[in-house]
Amino acid sequence: MPTFVVRIRDSQGKYRKETLIAESLVEARTNLRQQGFVVQDIKQSQGFKFDIQKIKNSFVKVSVKDRAVFSRQFAALTNAGVAIVRSLGVLSEQCSNPKLKKSLLDISADVQNGVNLSDAMRKHPECFDGLYVSMVQAGEVGGVLDEVLNRLAKLLEDVARLQNQIKSAMAYPMVVVFLATAIFIGMTVFLIPIFAKIFIELGTELPPLTQFMLWISEVLRSWRLLVVFAIVIGGNIAYKQYYKTPIGRQTIDRISLKVPLFGELIQKSSVARFSRTFGALTRSGVPILTCLEIVRDTSGNQVIANAIDAARTDIQQGGVISLALQREKVFPSMAIQMISIGEETGELDSMLMKVADFYEDEVEQAVKSLTSILEPVMIVVLGGMVGTILLSMYLPMFKVFDKLG
Repeated sequence: MPTFVVRIRDSQGKYRKETLIAESLVEARTNLRQQGFVVQDIKQSQGFKFDIQKIKNSFVKVSVKDRAVFSRQFAALTNAGVAIVRSLGVLSEQCSNPKLKKSLLDISADVQNGVNLSDAMRKHPECFDGLYVSMVQAGEVGGVLDEVLNRLAKLLEDVARLQNQIKSAMAYPMVVVFLATAIFIGMTVFLIPIFAKIFIELGTELPPLTQFMLWISEVLRSWRLLVVFAIVIGGNIAYKQYYKTPIGRQTIDRISLKVPLFGELIQKSSVARFSRTFGALTRSGVPILTCLEIVRDTSGNQVIANAIDAARTDIQQGGVISLALQREKVFPSMAIQMISIGEETGELDSMLMKVADFYEDEVEQAVKSLTSILEPVMIVVLGGMVGTILLSMYLPMFKVFDKLG
């Protein structure tokens, strides 16, 4: 008899996965319903099967841009009156991301079987996070799914634009650091030993700087380089493990907010993301406590997440958001004042959008300022590295010239 894998919801509203044996899919579904379970998903177990496509999809990521394009197209089809199942089928055919395409096909099959769109999307967290699912659910309940999808598209497009600004700002320093490291290693490994050998044959005593660079060259050309790699890899692993702990994440995120230049950029981008996400959720009709729970999980910084969680606790006890955020001393005073005005006037969603617009502009200006500062710094660093190598090669020449004189 075939084995079926099912996802069910019990009488207490809890979801879980089970396996059962039945003659057919209909019999398995009937048996579960007779036991009082609500069947969310059911499929026949295939046993062990080597699926190369599934392995490939596991390495593919669904970007913010992919979700934004999908949301915009889905909203257009929904607004035109196209059925959800057909819309998902059309979008899956033209989707270039294999992981998103597979998820859309599964979601379409679930919707055909009577599952709500939001519940079907909730099964694919790698493609649709809690923010996305909550807004879609609010759109289904309110009958304004096309409007919610348009808001989602706008939200995701703004997030993608902000990420691209930061990435483009960091691209130049990263390229310069890579080139500087490559030049430094190349000159240290190949040039310095040749010059050092010539000076030693001439009986010239090498100055301390040249001896130090020669020692670095020997390390890079010997087994000791493996020790350096092991230390770097071990340090990276230790950092990641420490960051996974609550204390480590709290400590590192707090330090990151105080780093010169970068700390202010991290704070402003986090405030912009918080305001944009919170405003979009509130405008879509998501309950405010659920909104705060979602933006807490998507904040990207544990210190800011703790401040949002404190605000959520205060609201449960009858408090207001602005006072709770002000108490944590994480959000800028201007953002808190604007949120406070939004609470007083009953236009919190509109005020949050204005806060997001303001701080996204601030992030853009901060990125431009950071780029203008980093460019000369990188040039000085690159020149200093090359100059140090050249100086270590030319210093012994002065002693050679003194002997010849």
